[in-house]
Amino acid sequence: MPAFLSRLAASALSASVLLLVPAISLAQDAKARIEKVADFPHQVTGVTVAQDGRIFVNFPRWTEDSPVSVAEVGKDGSIRPYPNDEWNAWRNARKDELSAGDHFVCVQSVVADGRGAIWALDAGAPAQSLLVPGAPKLVRLDLASDTATRTIAFDESVAPQGSYLNDVRFSSDGRHAFITDSGAKGALVVVDLESGKAVRVLDGDPSTQVKKGLVVEADGRPLRRPDGRGVEFSADGIALSKDGRHLYWQAIKGDTLYRIETAALVAALDGTVDLAQKVEAFGRNGVADGLLIGRDSGDMYVTAPQDDAVKIRDLSAGASGEPRILVEDERLRWPDTLSEGPDGTVYVTTSRIQDSAFFKPAAPAALPTQLWRIVR
Repeated sequence: MPAFLSRLAASALSASVLLLVPAISLAQDAKARIEKVADFPHQVTGVTVAQDGRIFVNFPRWTEDSPVSVAEVGKDGSIRPYPNDEWNAWRNARKDELSAGDHFVCVQSVVADGRGAIWALDAGAPAQSLLVPGAPKLVRLDLASDTATRTIAFDESVAPQGSYLNDVRFSSDGRHAFITDSGAKGALVVVDLESGKAVRVLDGDPSTQVKKGLVVEADGRPLRRPDGRGVEFSADGIALSKDGRHLYWQAIKGDTLYRIETAALVAALDGTVDLAQKVEAFGRNGVADGLLIGRDSGDMYVTAPQDDAVKIRDLSAGASGEPRILVEDERLRWPDTLSEGPDGTVYVTTSRIQDSAFFKPAAPAALPTQLWRIVR
């Protein structure tokens, strides 16, 4: 080939590469990777990082009678029951011996409030089945004293049979909690943390329900139980905007993100408010589990179980914005819950739901899982 043709071909190739670079950067953050923090012998879901950097996780009582419900993760990756052994002493096999109101029954999430405590949300429904009477609750765990200092119990008007309280966020002023219910009939729950009053809202609203006809996949195939049932989780992921004005949520068996003004939710505590008219569809995330809005950036992190990935979305782009892949790794088997540490590091659990005995009967009852940090 003549020299000038070689130079021309090389120039054309360089130009095409340059044209491809923006597309690549939009698809995945080339610098992001995951780094393992801890291995767990049980199926983990929630993770939270307190202001002092302490890390806490929880293990719901799903396919095993887990010996630990809430735990602190040591710097060496070890776990210790938190706040003590007694709160973690409840077992399916001992349900007639131990009271459900002052023991953890089936904790689905733990969340730091930024005010010296973490809160454990107890769905109270082992195996995501029948509620244990008196078990659904929100428990404040004081980090200075390592003790449980407050328990807000939920009656059947808030957590009826068939409910499964899933995740929680706290208002900017620390006065209210907002909870998703991913059970048979999705809803949100609003809690006045001072009085303990709680109300169930958007109960059965389309925004909190599964999307009919949508099939959740894992490993490129529809994820189904042996009897043919697929994934049926309603309102699950939840996040609070950086300014505290909007609450976001979506169903796992769903692809649409919804939001509402937190002021409207708080107003529902004091009277009848037509919240359905205040819900706003805010674009599509695709199938997602955990949601987190960064403290500084205001971007939304989204776990994507179908893609073994964590995505990120610029909320300032509005409802038309789309999440892009931040990190994709085959080890992210059902990335579940996200939390941001005081230094801005984002942590994510992998609950391996597609590998559990719910969907693979030959799987061990105690499913090993992991905690990761995202390094950028």
